[in-house]
Amino acid sequence: MDVFAIFTLCGGLAFFLYGMIVMSTGLEKIAGGKMEKMLEKMTSSSWKGLLLGVGITMAVQSSSAVTVMLVGFVNSGIMKLSQAIGVIMGSNIGTTITSWILSLSGISSDNFFMRLLKPESFTPILALIGVIMIMTSKNSMSRRRNFGTFFVGFAVLMFGMGLMSSSMSPLAHDPNFAHVLTAFKNPLFGLMVGLVVTAIIQSSAASVGMLQALSLTGSVSYAMAVPIIIGQNIGTCITAVLSSIGVNTNARRVAVVHVVFNVLGALIFLPIYEFGHYFINYPFEEAVNPFGIAIVHSIFNVLTTMVLFPFSKLLEKLAYYIIKEEKDEKVVVLDERLLLTPSIAIVQCYKVTATMAKITRETLVMSVRMLKQYNPKVAEVITKNEVLIDKYQDMLESFLQKLSGRELSDEDSNKISQLILSISDFEKIADHAIHILNLATKIKRKEWTLSPDTIEELKHVVNAVKEVFDITVNSFVEHNLGLAHHVEPLEQVVDDIAYVAKKNHIKRVKRDRTHIKRGFVYVEILNDLERISDHCSNIATNIIQANNSAIPRHILKNKLKEVTMADFAAQVEEFKGKYAVDPLVLDR
Repeated sequence: MDVFAIFTLCGGLAFFLYGMIVMSTGLEKIAGGKMEKMLEKMTSSSWKGLLLGVGITMAVQSSSAVTVMLVGFVNSGIMKLSQAIGVIMGSNIGTTITSWILSLSGISSDNFFMRLLKPESFTPILALIGVIMIMTSKNSMSRRRNFGTFFVGFAVLMFGMGLMSSSMSPLAHDPNFAHVLTAFKNPLFGLMVGLVVTAIIQSSAASVGMLQALSLTGSVSYAMAVPIIIGQNIGTCITAVLSSIGVNTNARRVAVVHVVFNVLGALIFLPIYEFGHYFINYPFEEAVNPFGIAIVHSIFNVLTTMVLFPFSKLLEKLAYYIIKEEKDEKVVVLDERLLLTPSIAIVQCYKVTATMAKITRETLVMSVRMLKQYNPKVAEVITKNEVLIDKYQDMLESFLQKLSGRELSDEDSNKISQLILSISDFEKIADHAIHILNLATKIKRKEWTLSPDTIEELKHVVNAVKEVFDITVNSFVEHNLGLAHHVEPLEQVVDDIAYVAKKNHIKRVKRDRTHIKRGFVYVEILNDLERISDHCSNIATNIIQANNSAIPRHILKNKLKEVTMADFAAQVEEFKGKYAVDPLVLDR
């Protein structure tokens, strides 16, 4: 094997890995939000988790990628460790599909239909079809383009496999290589080679592909291949171990479970295989081919899962024993590993924004209560909440900015735009709540009191604002368009009753000759409440616009009133009857 054959081998490996990345990307986009729905349906059932692991790994063609996703999910609190264990076991079975696809390269027959199954026969046509689908697709995120990407990725992968095979073919007649292979007869050495090679390239599928290419020389026996395959399963854990650096304890436990599962599988089955051939007539020294490697790979992973699956709870306890609980651990709500799965990352952003919205509501309620009864301790809580809300905003906007840099569907892009706008509105509502607190502090310091009429009017406006905010938050959390359509009529009522309350207050100021600065405080409170309802209207419009992205927001607001004018007017009248502020009539 000369230096040019080594160059060809390296190039083949590069094409193989790149093809796998392209193919996986295409499959992920074809799946779209289906992985998110699959995760939502997953319960505490270990069997469902196992099937989920098999399905997702077959979709992304990488057990390492699935484990990295799991680390991110557990680190963000999306999944529990107990749920992740079943998925890990299932991913080990799902990854075997790659070795079966690669085993097609070992087909040798003169039959036309059998030759048609050989990758070098159909992948050029597949590549051409894929390129045509990509070139004729106008939308960068269309299903046609995604299928084309998958076809091209598969063709590149198989081309890389062919290059690796051709670079290794001269080894079949090389006596020096035959001498080197004798070292592989030591099972521990074979296991270490499989482990190290897989750890370096961080892909068990690629290392299995290399072994299948090497097997085409006819120089690799089952005795050599089995320990290497078992070592490859351990080596693939390196990706999960690296991804667990800097995460919380539960996420590190995911990596521990992955490592322990594969190591236990090796400790159980390698001795059984090595000693078993003394009692059973294994084809121990027989040359293995790509199909044989696919069979061994599948049998090992399926048997390991069957044996260890009943002990899932024990694996969980072992992970808790190895990784101890840490005190005062910071919870990461938006792990950057979620960027690997944009649809799930967006769902998590919605959940975090919903938490931010609930804190904002608590802050608003506490602030308006301070107008009636001032409490310094509550004032401290409100101030801390406002700081926390600002942190949520910074974290979410930073994460969403990174997420928007990924290749996204139009639907996901619209959701990100909606989220960024809504987050800004929730933060501004918190700012108005802080301003109301500052006004309450001023009233307390100046020892001012609000008249009974003023308090009664303010109660109506506050209750209306609370309802509009509650409807807004519920429509946001539940993605409920029906509720979102109720916000605009109520917002208009808030504007109307705030206007009447201001007019009444000006009349009272003139009548009672109230100090002008004292009179302004009440007007400022009403302005804050009005602005809060305006921001609620913005959020509701964002929710509606997510389904009508082609219509600009200011036009959409007008259309909401035009399309259902009678219904809109009826809702306005209903809310007016509930929260009406009567105009003040003064004796002349």
